[in-house]
Amino acid sequence: AKTDWELGERLLHVDLLTPLRLMNLAVTRMPERGGSIVNISSMAGRVPLRGCSYYGAAKAGLEMASKIAGLELKARGIHVLTVLPGPVRSALEARARAQVPKTQIGEQLPTGEPEELAIRIERALVQKRARLVYPRIYALADCLVSISSCFTAAVSPEPTDEP
Repeated sequence: AKTDWELGERLLHVDLLTPLRLMNLAVTRMPERGGSIVNISSMAGRVPLRGCSYYGAAKAGLEMASKIAGLELKARGIHVLTVLPGPVRSALEARARAQVPKTQIGEQLPTGEPEELAIRIERALVQKRARLVYPRIYALADCLVSISSCFTAAVSPEPTDEP
C-alpha cells in the first residue's frame, strides 16, 4: 500500500519482465540442443513479506515461468535452474534489513554468503537440478510454504517509510 504505482511498475519490469525477455532472447539464440538458463527468483516469491508485494509477485511469476520453461525446453536439452535465495549478504540486503525494526527473530534469520551461493549454483547446474534454495534452512520454508506463509505474515515487521 505504501509503494506508488510508478515504482511498483518499475519493480515488475526489472524483476519479472526483464528476466523473461532475457530468457526469450537466450533461448532463440541457443544451439539446437543444449545449454542452461539460470533465473534468480527469491524466497520472497514463496512466502509473503510485508512491503514486498510487487517484488514478491514478480519473483513468484519468474519462478512459475522458469518451471514452465524447464518443461518446454527439456526436449531441446536446455536446462532451466531457478534459484530461490533467502537473505544473502550484500549492500541490497543490508539496506533492506535496515528498513525494518530490529526484532529477535529478525536478528536470528540465517543470511547466506554470495560466494557460497555461487558455488551452489554451479553445483546445481552440473547436477541439472531444477531448483536451488539457499541458505539451506529456507528449504524447510519452501516445503512448508503454507505454514511458512502464515508464520511470516504474523511476525514480519511493518516496513518504515524511509527509502
